[in-house]
Amino acid sequence: MSKRDFYEVLGVSRDADEKTLKGAYRKLAMQNHPDRNPDDEAAAERFREATEAYDVLKDPQKRAAYDQLGHAAFEQSAGGAGGFGGGFGGGGFSDIFDQMFSEFSRGARNPQADRSGNDLRYDLNISLGEAFTGVQRDITVTVPVACDGCNGSGAAEGSRPQNCGTCGGSGRVRAQQGFFAVERTCHACQGLGQVISDPCRSCNGDGRVQQSKVLSVSVPAGVDTGTRIRLSGKGEAGMRGGSAGDLYIFVAVDPHPILTRDGADIMTRIPLPMTTAALGGTIDVPTVEGKMARLTIEAGTQSGRRFRMRGKGMPILRRSSRGDQIVEVQVETPTNLTKKQRELLAAFADAGDTSPETDSFLKRVRRIWADSN
Repeated sequence: MSKRDFYEVLGVSRDADEKTLKGAYRKLAMQNHPDRNPDDEAAAERFREATEAYDVLKDPQKRAAYDQLGHAAFEQSAGGAGGFGGGFGGGGFSDIFDQMFSEFSRGARNPQADRSGNDLRYDLNISLGEAFTGVQRDITVTVPVACDGCNGSGAAEGSRPQNCGTCGGSGRVRAQQGFFAVERTCHACQGLGQVISDPCRSCNGDGRVQQSKVLSVSVPAGVDTGTRIRLSGKGEAGMRGGSAGDLYIFVAVDPHPILTRDGADIMTRIPLPMTTAALGGTIDVPTVEGKMARLTIEAGTQSGRRFRMRGKGMPILRRSSRGDQIVEVQVETPTNLTKKQRELLAAFADAGDTSPETDSFLKRVRRIWADSN
């Protein structure tokens, strides 16, 4: 099948200027790109035609040759129009659109930014008591630091890094693919903008070496599992003078054998003697402070009742207030009774109704049975 006229493919007149050509090609490329039209061979063919046409007409020399000789001007070219077939077909249609707006999404790239060290993470476990009071901890970390042999430059003594000849020191290279300008990391300098001809023997040109160091971490009162503490500039050293990354301390609070944390509140369950539940009294309650607190129990307290001890919970991070401690009592049934105790309990039971909830429940059961008969 003979090729269509390139001007017809783009839908422009033969005297169309560069701006008109660009606009027409962009519109067709957007409409017919294979990523937008999967399994549509017709759209794929229109996309190929538009790209080939624009590749020729945007170039003044190719356009002049086409205007004079038509498609015959390029029939001897192994790759089609101006090498279009070899430069585009091998990479697939998505290559251009995957990178078409790269310079807009990345912005102006500074090679110095590519030299910055990575942020690092350290997991720190502390007890609930340490989370309550706050704690100062020394930790040992092994991180890349600037090489003393070359002061972090990566170059051997007596030499220094040179600007990359491939990218001119920018760390980025650009290539034109049809209508789109594609920007990539320079392969020669790996985006650093500099190359080293004589690398430092201590760090092999990296500018960094591994080193263990001890850091002091201040953990504030009120932290919880998941709290992050940032140590600025304590992460990886940057490459060849780049800024260091940060070290993030991720706090994990270990479970307590008795106390359970719920945000700023502390929860605990306490066994309560039956006599104290019936008659009332006071009990001692363990607190997160590491000492006992006195709690008053009202007479007739039922199992499962919760008491709130205000201000006895965890400190609230970056505030002066504290949460509460919630105490749930579990009434304990006495066991291993002596003969006298049994007699006293029996006399107590014979003395009259003392369990209103039980009596009320039994009455409801009897009514249900009576209604069902």
